[in-house]
Amino acid sequence: MKLFNFTIIKLTICLIIGIITGYFINIPLHLIFYVLGIGLLIFSVNFFIAKRQFIPTIWFGVMTYTVTIIIGIFIVNIQNQKNHSTHYSNNINLEYDSINHITFRIREVLKPSYYSNKYIIDILETNGQKTSGKLILNTPKDSLNNLRVDDIFITKSIFQEINPPLNPGQFNYKNYLQKQYIYHQLYASKKELLKINSNNRTIFGIAHRIRQHVNLKLKTYPFKPDELAIINAILLGQRQDISEDVYTSYTNAGAVHILAISGLHIGIILLLLSALLKPIEKFRNGRLIKTVLLVLILWSFAIIAGLSASVTRAVTMFSIVAISMHLNRPTNIYNTLAISAFVLLLFKPLFIFDVGFQLSYLAVISIVSVDPYLYKLWIPKNWLLRKYWHTFTVTISAQLGIIPISIFYFNQFPGLFFISNLLIIPVLGLILGLGILVILLATLNLLPDFIALVFGKSISFMNAVVGWVSNQEAFLIKDISFTLLFVLGCYLLIVALTRVLIKTNYKRLLFFLFSIIICQGIFIYNKIETPRNQFLIFHKSRYSLVGKVAPNQLILYNNLDSIAKNKDRTVRDFLVKNQINHLIEDTLRNVYQFQDKNILVIDSLGIYNLKKFHPDAILIRNSPKINLTRLIDSLHPKIIIADGSNYKSYANRWQVTCEKENVSFHNTANQGAFIFNN
Repeated sequence: MKLFNFTIIKLTICLIIGIITGYFINIPLHLIFYVLGIGLLIFSVNFFIAKRQFIPTIWFGVMTYTVTIIIGIFIVNIQNQKNHSTHYSNNINLEYDSINHITFRIREVLKPSYYSNKYIIDILETNGQKTSGKLILNTPKDSLNNLRVDDIFITKSIFQEINPPLNPGQFNYKNYLQKQYIYHQLYASKKELLKINSNNRTIFGIAHRIRQHVNLKLKTYPFKPDELAIINAILLGQRQDISEDVYTSYTNAGAVHILAISGLHIGIILLLLSALLKPIEKFRNGRLIKTVLLVLILWSFAIIAGLSASVTRAVTMFSIVAISMHLNRPTNIYNTLAISAFVLLLFKPLFIFDVGFQLSYLAVISIVSVDPYLYKLWIPKNWLLRKYWHTFTVTISAQLGIIPISIFYFNQFPGLFFISNLLIIPVLGLILGLGILVILLATLNLLPDFIALVFGKSISFMNAVVGWVSNQEAFLIKDISFTLLFVLGCYLLIVALTRVLIKTNYKRLLFFLFSIIICQGIFIYNKIETPRNQFLIFHKSRYSLVGKVAPNQLILYNNLDSIAKNKDRTVRDFLVKNQINHLIEDTLRNVYQFQDKNILVIDSLGIYNLKKFHPDAILIRNSPKINLTRLIDSLHPKIIIADGSNYKSYANRWQVTCEKENVSFHNTANQGAFIFNN
């Protein structure tokens, strides 16, 4: 089967190219309007010429794909609220920390952090003027715990920038939020929020109240907290209440996809619903009624689950499958995938950067491409054995498609992923079916205790199985260094190897050898690009971390205690990103030398009387009580660095002094890690 013979697949690829281009290249919106208008005009001319000749011309094809790329660029920019005149950033001055009167609506409840509850909010008004835009709202855990979706509040606050990562290699939360068109955040306590009575309800608010009602009913039954959290995840699409330990267990066991409502869940639900609604087919127009009911139920379920990226794409794809079943037309899975992706990206273009979106489509493509050949290797006669063998081949096929990108994002590979999937996936349909029944009966106050007990025990058993698999740490490969170039090279190699194994000929073998050479070239390039000589002062709140990078080695001078060392990911992320395998730890020193530079460290004692020593840089740590003006006059440093172990007020005061003395100042709490390169 030639994939690129399908027009929708080529159009989807062009749309993706346009979306990526529009995101990374800043093109003025008015210019895109003009280009799109001209493109559509030329496209129309070519269309009528091709229609008159009854043969599509090459220019018609070229213009079709070109216009699709332009549409991709256009939808990225038109969906970016910053390009709208009503966006708050176009109506207030964000350069100064001025207090603004803000009216907002709660849009989504996020997973809380250690210190605060988090919400996504929609801005309604700013300083009495109607505005739009999305923000993150942070509220202290001890003051406010019950904000609900659709609640409207007024507050006085400052639009604060979302901090970029303060250390190299760390997850870029700012970049992640920007892909959701979120650029700022607010901090407010309970006394700073004034609630406004409003009867306006959005679809998100209605879904939130349905979930709350379901949870209130479920809490009257003897479900444990972890069981309720899993029920919310796999049936209501809400993962906020899953504990860190449980989530880590599912991640390490390679079963985290079970916690997110995805194609697996929706496919099972579609099969269950199709079986339940089959009697309707006996009536006049029964197939049409059944299809309409299936699509309505699936989308109602998606709304209740919060219309997350994973739910939306799965329901979109299976809605197309349901419609195709009604039309009684054979569906090509590649066409179905392309149509669902095209429709989703038209409305949500930045889904293309969503990890779940990428993993989901790559997994399905890999399953439909590889599984038929794996399954044919051995077809057991025993029905049960045949089902488990098929589950195994599907699991292997899916992993083959997601291994490179999964390692790229998560830097680990669960070696026993097939065990957890073999044990859970065959019974997941029963768990989902029983779960839907439990929710319906609980909502109607008709749920017998023994059914609730059986369902709760099945969830606990699933958690126990996943926990056991995740505890086999010898099979969990962690901290794998993987760059984007490695990802592309690996996919090229996987495609080439799969083609050779399916059918060996000269061209496929040549392509396979070429892909090996490409991967070797990428490996050599990454080794060359690895930092070989650096001096770093990391940011770590309340601690000091100083590092010297040598080829494939990091010498870390630190004062971390055992607890902080076990929890800290600052150094581990740096090692993984830079493909450094050897870590040597040492105690902090008073003076460091790097190349021709001398770095003096002044700690809480504040001692620095050194004769005939003029450091290039001074690192201040542990908030010493020093006269910075006298220190500058005495030692004449080129730059002064304050790390995360200092009080914020001290660092701010030192910055003012350095500005007066015309000396560079670097505060890691604001500017991130300080790096001397070779």
